[in-house]
Amino acid sequence: MAMMMKAAVFVEPGRIELDDKPIPDIGPNDALIRVTTTTICGTDVHILKGEYPVAKGLTVGHEPVGIIEKLGSNVQGYREGQRVIAGAICPSFTSYACQDHCSAQDGGSHSHGYKPMGGWRFGNSIDGAQAEYLRVPDAQANLSPVPDGLTDEQVLMCPDIMSTGFAGAESANIRIGDTVAVFAQGPIGLCATAGAKLRGASKIIVVDGIDERLQMARQMGADITLDFRKVDVVAEILKLTGGRGVDASIEALGLQSTFEAALRVLKPGGTLSSLGVYSTDLRIPLDAFCAGLGDHKIVTSLCPGGKERMRRLMDVIASGRVDLGPMVTHRYPLEKIVEAYDLFSHQRDGVLKVAIQAI
Repeated sequence: MAMMMKAAVFVEPGRIELDDKPIPDIGPNDALIRVTTTTICGTDVHILKGEYPVAKGLTVGHEPVGIIEKLGSNVQGYREGQRVIAGAICPSFTSYACQDHCSAQDGGSHSHGYKPMGGWRFGNSIDGAQAEYLRVPDAQANLSPVPDGLTDEQVLMCPDIMSTGFAGAESANIRIGDTVAVFAQGPIGLCATAGAKLRGASKIIVVDGIDERLQMARQMGADITLDFRKVDVVAEILKLTGGRGVDASIEALGLQSTFEAALRVLKPGGTLSSLGVYSTDLRIPLDAFCAGLGDHKIVTSLCPGGKERMRRLMDVIASGRVDLGPMVTHRYPLEKIVEAYDLFSHQRDGVLKVAIQAI
């Protein structure tokens, strides 16, 4: 009889519930990790609401911190009992799309599997991380040991939001001395702000409508915070840049309004780096797009994964250059994950990220 574990399962739109499931079996290239800490992502809320389709009965979640319980026979260089993380995106590194992406001139982003988003497997195409145990496929490519001295909460942002937010800054091609606007200061936007600072932006303007998030943005490196409830954000950013527009804008919410504002504040030849997960079609306004003659770049990023990306992100944390610990505002045991979803999906009580402690 299979050993059982607790797991957060997608039941139907509007319902994710804690259920009993068998502890996963592993193949020769896999690892089984005992999850110690995980979290809930905005994408999980899209799944909860039925805005992103996944199979009924799937375990959700894609941000694991844990301990290796068992290793497949082919997995070398790791040991049972070792603390590890795995990226939210766990590419095989064997598909055409993945190898093509990895060999791109810009270094690639190690994101894709057999199709767009195919590298995103946890909580999408296979059972995910909001459980007591998680099977990590292609483990040798995707497990990254946690350095001694770093806590679960310090590295909890690395698998997804730190990698995604930093990718937004990297894709924006930010140069030393640039002025950058970041639209929305949820967890991804805050990481994009931190990434823009690390990339050398000298003026970072952020936009949100929640006071606590604007305050947190200053901790992450924002120079100017704008409350969209109080000012015409586009007019204010153009004024702050002397009419020139920003060198790069980062959209981190996934709404028509924020995408359009990010385009309207962009200088000719600037880059709009889009990180938001959109749930409806986007329109590109003719005037803001300069009828297609504005030399703009519009780029999207999927969270880069793989053990080398995770190693680099944990090195940034260990160096002290970025501290994402304050972004964990609430803590829940796995048994109360349904309560945690309710809090997080309704954005109550100043929530930014919830640490789900599975042990």
